Amino acid sequence: MLTDSDIATLWLTFKVASLATLIMLIVGTPLAWWLARTTSRWKSILNAVVALPLVLPPTVLGFYLLVLMGPNGPIGKLTSGLGWGTLPFTFSGLVIASVLYSMPFVVQPLQTSFAAIGRQPLEAAATLRASPLDTFFSVVIPLAKPGFMTGAILGFAHTVGEFGVVLMVGGNIPDRTRVVSIQIYNHVEALEYNEAHWLAAALLLFSFSVLLVLYSALKTQPVAHPLK
Repeated sequence: MLTDSDIATLWLTFKVASLATLIMLIVGTPLAWWLARTTSRWKSILNAVVALPLVLPPTVLGFYLLVLMGPNGPIGKLTSGLGWGTLPFTFSGLVIASVLYSMPFVVQPLQTSFAAIGRQPLEAAATLRASPLDTFFSVVIPLAKPGFMTGAILGFAHTVGEFGVVLMVGGNIPDRTRVVSIQIYNHVEALEYNEAHWLAAALLLFSFSVLLVLYSALKTQPVAHPLK
C-alpha cells in the first residue's frame, strides 16, 4: 500500500505539475502564436531553443539551471539581491525547472494548432471590426482548442514523470522537493520493491489514463482549418 510519505510526494508532484502547467500555458500561448505567425529570421533559432529539452539530457539542463540559479549565478545573485534567496532546492526552483523542461510539450501543439487556423478567419474577424485581442479570444482560442488540450495534458503528464531535472535542481528534500519519481528511486535504492511497485503502478495508471483521455477527447474535436 501507499505510505504516508508516498501520498505526500504524490500531492507535492500534483502541485508542482499544476502550477508548472498553468505557467507554461500563460507563457507558451503568446510564444506559440508568434512562432506560428512570424516570418522573422529568428523563428528557426527560437524554435530550436524551445525544442532543445526534447534532445538535451535532463541532467545537462538541470546542471546549467543549478549554476545559473545558484549563489554565484546571475539569476541567483538577482534573487538574493531582491531578498528571495536562491532558488535551487526550493519549491519555486522546482517549478521553474519543470516549466523550462516541459515547455516544448505545450508550445509545439499550440503552434501547430495556430498554424492550422490560417489567415481567413482572422481576416473575416477584422472585417467585422474586431480588435486583435478580441479576435484572439473569440476566434483563435476556440479553433485551437485541441492544441490547448494536448499541450495542457502532455505538459502536466511530462512534469509528473520528470526525474533528472527535478533531482538536479530540487534535490531530495521530504515535503519540499521530493516528487514521486524521486520517491520511487528512493524505494528501489532501499530495496523496498513492494513500495516501489505500488507507487510505480500508480504512476503507470495515471500516465495511461492521461493518454486515453487525451486521444478520446481529440477524437471528438473538429480539426481547425481555414474558412473556405
